Amino acid sequence: MMTPRPDLAPDATLSREEMETLQHEIADVAVFADDDPPLEPETLSNPLAATSTGDEPPIVAGIDQSFLLDSDDSGDEDGDTDDRALSAVVAMQAGEVIERVFAVTPLEIPYIPGLLSFREGRPILDALEELSVEPDLYLFDGSGRIHFRQAGIATHMGVVRDVPSIGVAKSLLCGSPREDLENLSAGTTIPIEATDRVDAPEGTLLGYAVQTKQYESSSRYVNPLYVSPGHRVGPETAAEAVLALSEGYKLPEPVRLADNYATEAKGEFGDSGE
Repeated sequence: MMTPRPDLAPDATLSREEMETLQHEIADVAVFADDDPPLEPETLSNPLAATSTGDEPPIVAGIDQSFLLDSDDSGDEDGDTDDRALSAVVAMQAGEVIERVFAVTPLEIPYIPGLLSFREGRPILDALEELSVEPDLYLFDGSGRIHFRQAGIATHMGVVRDVPSIGVAKSLLCGSPREDLENLSAGTTIPIEATDRVDAPEGTLLGYAVQTKQYESSSRYVNPLYVSPGHRVGPETAAEAVLALSEGYKLPEPVRLADNYATEAKGEFGDSGE
């Protein structure tokens, strides 16, 4: 698949300031609203649900990464290592896996808070090039609009490929929930709004805390996921899609299976650890 916006793709040669400037441009290009016609969350995993247009059920891709450590992890003179990212993609349709691919790519920059997509984005783009199917929706293990500059990895990748995308994060990078998040029942969604740490007017709806699973016993507790639109998906639809794709697990099924596949694929390189 051709990349519609190669000028916005991650570039490891940029300075930190240039990367942040590029993120502002990405946020300006991103569409944090539903396509027309909008995605129908109920069709994402139910093989019996028919789309309103009569088309085949949408294809959903889950993307996750694992890492391969260089055998000599002492690093070079600057303290960098030659670690590689293993980016795994699992494509599903009507609840069934239809394709799995992965790619291994050297990591070119260290981890910098707020600039994760510049470290991991290129490996992800390489893995997506291996897909023979064209997904209708992409779910990323990471943030979308819930980001300091409204340009998390789901937004960055979604804009570069110009595809509907959603960020599914396990922790809240920024923003503030409008209600308490303690002991939420499964299916609950709580809005996350912009604060002064986010480059958006205070109170802007960035996404939702989504409780996909909860234990019945009060002695155990599952934290919510933080779901936000990446590109061409609205915040409400993003939350509904993640709930529709969660089948008794905390993570939505395409992302959960991508995580499992990334671990499995590491075995081909003699590395079964995290």
